[in-house]
Amino acid sequence: MSAPTLAAARAALPPEGAAVVLGQPGDARILLEARDVTVRFGGLVAVDAVSATFRAGELVGIIGPNGAGKTTFFNALTGVTPPTSGRLVASGHDLTGQGPHRYAAHGLARTFQTPRVFADMTVTANIAFGLKFAGRRPRKYWLWGDEQAVPWALRDAASILALIGLSGQAALPASAITPSQQRLLEIGMALATRPRMLLLDEVAAGLTEAELEEMARLIRRLRDELDLTVIWIEHAVTTLLRYVERVIVLHQGRKIADGPPAEVVRDPEVIEAYLGDEMVDEVSA
Repeated sequence: MSAPTLAAARAALPPEGAAVVLGQPGDARILLEARDVTVRFGGLVAVDAVSATFRAGELVGIIGPNGAGKTTFFNALTGVTPPTSGRLVASGHDLTGQGPHRYAAHGLARTFQTPRVFADMTVTANIAFGLKFAGRRPRKYWLWGDEQAVPWALRDAASILALIGLSGQAALPASAITPSQQRLLEIGMALATRPRMLLLDEVAAGLTEAELEEMARLIRRLRDELDLTVIWIEHAVTTLLRYVERVIVLHQGRKIADGPPAEVVRDPEVIEAYLGDEMVDEVSA
């Protein structure tokens, strides 16, 4: 996919000075913190001393050109790829170097660029698999205090399928539903673990424009209704900018911007690295 133009990115934003509705951002608790995280593969530095803080109730986008280190950073944030250096702290607990199961126990759930579903199992059984994980979470890691505090939408498979719009496919094997529905199913499987943080890796890939808009609305609704923190990597930048409240830009493994979308798309370094350098002089003026 070619890089978006600055004009298209700007068109996705409200006019300067206009009120921006941020939904229900929750409290200011820090749920996840990356401190100078670096990931090296031999001589290649895929993530270069990236620091970022994610607070309760935020909806944060991560963008950047292909090869910028976005997915590798995601993998570090969820324990899939241990950082070469730096620290990862979830809800005050240092999880650096620990496996994905420990991050999941502390309330992180994620999707992947290619949906990872159990093709031979029914859609309902895929959701039940996530619920089984939640049921086995040690009590010291209970994220909602007790069962009554769990949002109704996360209490059983039928509720989760209704939330993500797959009730009609409940009895089908996952292999029989469309690729876009498999992306929704993977989100449902992540939700079934009853997370506090949902990390989405290019869930809009391959979607039509209509499906993309529907997916973006679902992501905002999940954040609002379930009081989740959502971190969303996406190449569909113009759509992402309309829905997130903060955007992080990675380029060649480094973080080059972190702030409100309206400010980030006017950052000369972002324009040059990703949105198109033809308008650098105009933006810098």
